[in-house]
Amino acid sequence: MTDTAVPMLWTGEPGRTADFYRALGFELWSEQTRPYVYLAFRRRGADVHFTGRPAGIPAEAGVTCQILVDDVASDHAAFAAGFREHVGKAPNKGLPRITRFRPGQTRFTVVDPDGNTVLVIQRDEPEELDYGGSKALTGLAKVIDNARILRDYKNDDKLAVRALEVGLGRYGGEAPPPDKAKAYAYLVDLTTALELPVQAAKWRAELQALGYTESDFPEA
Repeated sequence: MTDTAVPMLWTGEPGRTADFYRALGFELWSEQTRPYVYLAFRRRGADVHFTGRPAGIPAEAGVTCQILVDDVASDHAAFAAGFREHVGKAPNKGLPRITRFRPGQTRFTVVDPDGNTVLVIQRDEPEELDYGGSKALTGLAKVIDNARILRDYKNDDKLAVRALEVGLGRYGGEAPPPDKAKAYAYLVDLTTALELPVQAAKWRAELQALGYTESDFPEA
């Protein structure tokens, strides 16, 4: 016999939770509100269950679960489509939200209306994945790699911007033009996502002054 562990998340509004996870393609296969709240969802064999938020826990303070998948890119596309159907867009801040996804990424994050985090990870994600930035890189190239980690794995766009700005100040004078252009492309992406149009326009101008555009850096 094989044991099974099932993640338990919190819900403050069962109807809202049901609508949200159905939009993402989950089946609600068990539901009750008395004598206590309990919802059970399943998607391609992955079970996620919910119970009522404990008394004294602030609203939107959630818990976390992981789901391992075979094709993380297609799952992100499906979840993003569910977001657009459910809320009209796929936001990367506020509640609910879904992190952005670029070619080569192996994970993304969904945060539901109650603040619960669902971390979706490619099943064969490399064990040697370095979450602290590559030790083989130096100077601005290392700064860019660290910014990638902050953006794609720690979901901290603001800190990624800060790291790049400091890195450009320290290494920009000696960095080769392609590295500077890549840093500018990352900054365009990040400041656009943070809804900072003035800063985005500034970094786009710096990028274009070097003879590049965002399309030259599809990973940014």
